[in-house]
Amino acid sequence: MSNSQYYIIYKPFGVLSQFTKEVPTHKTLGDYFQLPKDVYPVGRLDKDSEGLLILTNDSSLNHALLHPNFKHERTYWVQVEGIPTEEAIQQLQKGVTIRINKKEHKTLPAKVQLLEQLPNLPERVPPIRERKNIPTSWLSISLVEGKNRQVRRMCAGVGFPVLRLVRASIVGLKIDNMQSGDIQELKKEDLKKLLNLR
Repeated sequence: MSNSQYYIIYKPFGVLSQFTKEVPTHKTLGDYFQLPKDVYPVGRLDKDSEGLLILTNDSSLNHALLHPNFKHERTYWVQVEGIPTEEAIQQLQKGVTIRINKKEHKTLPAKVQLLEQLPNLPERVPPIRERKNIPTSWLSISLVEGKNRQVRRMCAGVGFPVLRLVRASIVGLKIDNMQSGDIQELKKEDLKKLLNLR
């Protein structure tokens, strides 16, 4: 397909990962990005999550990235309420039992670490509601699966509710210094290299 187009965006908070509005009050990608009609997101980030999203009209990329057999690593920076214990971090690393569609699911092993420095991110609009007497901390969580609201469910499952969730990278593709609402067009060969696709 010679006219394939590839974009990465920093999806803002509060925006659905789609172009169609189901109700007039929804904010969608179409409110922020003017793209050809056949360009769609690969995968999704829920409304309350931010960060890296790939948009393309190349349907083969959808399959190559989303099929569970391929296990592409996605890294999230996660602000949680409280400071996770070593035990909680180990639980997240080994796998947590969460409920998806009323069924129990044991998450695959994940890479999890407490970030010593705050990640370099734009301010969230609106800002998170912090409670003065409860500290917050940031985790880096890398997964090879993407169940519905998985990171939120995992963190809640070990007792540390998520306040802010940002997808920072997919394999070697990173948001780097992008600001909320930014878009970049990429060449197919550059994108495939960053995603380790043949």
